[in-house]
Amino acid sequence: MTSVTNQVPARFLVITGLSGTGKSTVLKALEDLHYYAVDNLPVELLPSFVQLPLRHVGESFQAALVIDVRAHDFVEQFSPTFLRLLRQGYNLELLFLEASDETLIRRFSQTRRKHPLSGASGSVIDGLSSERKLLAPVKELANQVIDTSRFTVHALRQEIFNLYSQGGQLEPLQLNFITFGYKYGIPPEADLVMDVRFLDNPYFDDNLRHLDGRDPRVVDFVFQGHESEEFLKKFKDLLEFLIPAYIREGKTRLTVALGCTGGHHRSVAVAEWLARNISTPGVRSTLRHRDIAME
Repeated sequence: MTSVTNQVPARFLVITGLSGTGKSTVLKALEDLHYYAVDNLPVELLPSFVQLPLRHVGESFQAALVIDVRAHDFVEQFSPTFLRLLRQGYNLELLFLEASDETLIRRFSQTRRKHPLSGASGSVIDGLSSERKLLAPVKELANQVIDTSRFTVHALRQEIFNLYSQGGQLEPLQLNFITFGYKYGIPPEADLVMDVRFLDNPYFDDNLRHLDGRDPRVVDFVFQGHESEEFLKKFKDLLEFLIPAYIREGKTRLTVALGCTGGHHRSVAVAEWLARNISTPGVRSTLRHRDIAME
């Protein structure tokens, strides 16, 4: 096979390691960093995979590939295949994940999964012992080894961002405001629900009933008085407190539903104001008035 040195430097990050160490979490984090993500790739397909993107994708292409003991003949095939591709000039890196026996036994107990090498005995510790011995030569090839024993899921995700973002931009948090009428039901996609039926209701004013919460006259009516002003301030403060915490937790989408009786007046006015005034950096907002056209 022809060397690819000096050709398009597509990047391939191979993820392997002990079962239960968080390979799926790492793969999802890399996908958020715009890596093309593939789980449980057979070893024999690795050479074909690294060749295809070089012909069809630009130089920014990055792929994260999980290959581990689930793959047929992994132990026999992986090291020689990986080394051969490196010699041919492909830009491959190897990330190896490990953890303590105590941590892994606890994780398998919590998920009630069987270790892939536990055999007829079903013993997790026997499976781990076999796996450590089999993967020792593979670990020696790793560019990066991470012991995930001390990491929560969210901390491991942050560690991957720190190691592999290289200035790349993560998807910003998508903040979705939805207004609705309680008579039509709460939106099932809502993460947070705020009932604004305590605010003054323009429906009972004949001059405002036919309008909606986007009209300045309705807005003035809904927001009259100290109570509405205090509510807007406090709810805005709450959202601006929660959003950075959700981002740290790894959330990429937050849907805030605001409801009033019919979804025409109060909820619409509040959502419009929030969409204009939420000022957390790195957050994109959308606004949808679900029931504004309902009779």
